[in-house]
Formats: sequence, structure tokens, C-alpha cells
Amino acid sequence: MYVAATSFEANAADGLFQQPADLENEVKMVRIAGVRFKKACKVYDFEAGTLEVSPGDAVIVEVEKGLGMGIVVYSPREVDEAALARQLKKIVRKADPVDIERQGFNTEREIEAFRICKDRIIKYNLPMKLIRVEYLFDSSKAIFYFTSDMRVDFRELVKDLAATFHTRIEMRQIGVRDEAKMIGGLGPCGRELCCSGFLSDFEPVTIKMAKEQNLALNPVKISGICGRLMCCLSYEHDFYQNERKKERENRDKDKDNKDEKDKGPERPPRGGGDRGRRPPGKAAGGNNQKHGCGGCGKHEPSKHEPSKLKPEETKETEETKEEARPAGTTENA
Repeated sequence: MYVAATSFEANAADGLFQQPADLENEVKMVRIAGVRFKKACKVYDFEAGTLEVSPGDAVIVEVEKGLGMGIVVYSPREVDEAALARQLKKIVRKADPVDIERQGFNTEREIEAFRICKDRIIKYNLPMKLIRVEYLFDSSKAIFYFTSDMRVDFRELVKDLAATFHTRIEMRQIGVRDEAKMIGGLGPCGRELCCSGFLSDFEPVTIKMAKEQNLALNPVKISGICGRLMCCLSYEHDFYQNERKKERENRDKDKDNKDEKDKGPERPPRGGGDRGRRPPGKAAGGNNQKHGCGGCGKHEPSKHEPSKLKPEETKETEETKEEARPAGTTENA
């Protein structure tokens, strides 16, 4: 046994035994899971590692400059590490009762921060509307969302809030569609707003979509509570486009069939064949030429060839004409 082991080590040192190529090019897989921080929010991928989680579990994850608490959307799946565009943050652990209690405490602090910030906005007379306040899970930063039609100088406000809450302050300006998403409400249809109910991203909506669906171009009827075109206009846009495309194809097909039907059977080329033509007369070298009119065949020979009659017949014909003429009349009469 000692000799065999010694010989194997010697052969390995000489390079006779090499590591298989499959092991050298082994693909490194990473387990990732989808986590959502708020309702109707975008789903972010996090590295799960060896942690076993399932949809609906509350987890603590790494976020930018701190920790965050979210809900697992889909179970971990293995993905090639080389296919990842960037390094993913990790899921730290599952949330325990202490973490749930801390999240509730942060919610209470958000309500208090919202009230204080509104008072400070009135104090500094700033042209801005406060929408929401969010605290990170570890209370390391507070984010204030607001809307405004102009650029706002809130430096004094940030200093005041930082001295009041003793944490980092971030002022984030949002649009009217994000405002409706955060506040929520009921749409013209009577249901919950799509953006606050299930939409994770806003898709572009144009007036052309309303035109293709034959909707009344009344701003009141096609606009949501945010003042922009309703997001639901894009839901059936693809269906209407496909139906219009089929309609155009069927119309072109019917037009081609109608043209072929009106065209009828093909006619023989003009000038081809002698069907329906009278045979040429004697003047043209034909055999039907018997009269001086060119062979029309409608007249008696006596009308076209008087020179061929005998002199006696000609005289009798003239006398017959004179007898038939009434007495006392002349030729001129």
C-alpha cells in the first residue's frame, strides 16, 4: 500500500495524472430569490445562499447603506453566476418576532416624522407637497417623498430634520403617477388603482392607444386621478393592433378575389384568327367576287353587270318600263 501511494504521488508530480477538464471549467451556480419591500413594488433579486426560504416569508436583506425588511415573492432558484449583470446583495436571515416588532415601531416613527415635516414645510414656506416618509429597517436613514412643480431649495429643511430625528435625511422628488401609487384610491371603474394594486412598473401610454380603441377623446374620461392617461389603455392595445392587422389582410384578400372575378375569362388576342369575318371578295382575290360591288353578295347580277346582258333582253326591259309608266307622264315628272 505504501509503495502504491508513493508511485501515485510520483506520477502526479510528473504530470501523468491531470485534473479533468470538466472540473476546471465547472459552472458556478448561485441561488437567488425575489424579494419585494412594499405592495405593488418592483421585485429585487437577492442571493439566498444556503438559506431556505419560501414565498410569503419575511426576511432581512442587505440594502444600500443598511438593512431592509421584505417579503419573499418566489422560491430560490439556481442561476449561473456569469450570467449576472452585477453582484447581488444577500439575504441575511429570516425575520423573527423582534424584527416584526421593530418594523411596527418604524411605522409609528414614519407617522410622527410626516407630521413634523409638514409643519417645517409651512414654516420655511416651501413650494412642495409631502407624500410619504419611509424609515430603513435599522433606522439609519429616513426618506421623505414629495412633489413640486419647480426646483426647491430645501437645505435649511434638511438641517432642521436631521437635528430633530438624529439620522440621515434624504429628500426624494417624485412625479404625479408615483404620488397616486403611494397614496392609492379608487379609479373611474370603481376598483382599486392599478398602480397601487398590482403594477410594479409604469408603461408608456399614448393618445394613439385611445384612438385605436375608438374611445372618446375626452380628457375627463381617459385620464386617471393622477391627471395622466389611464394605465389600463395599454392592456388591450396589442389585441386591437392584431385585430386591425387581420382586418386589413382580409380586406386586401377580398379585394383581390373581387378583381379576379370581375376580370372574367381570358379573351383571345385581337387580330388572331378569321372567326366572324366575311371571306374576301374577287377584288381581294377571293372566289366570292361575282358582282361589280366588290363581292358583297347582296345584289343581283343584273344590277351590277348590265353590259353582260344580250341586246334583245335590254330592249325588252326598256319597253316594259315604258308600259308600266302612266300615260301623260314624263321621266322628269
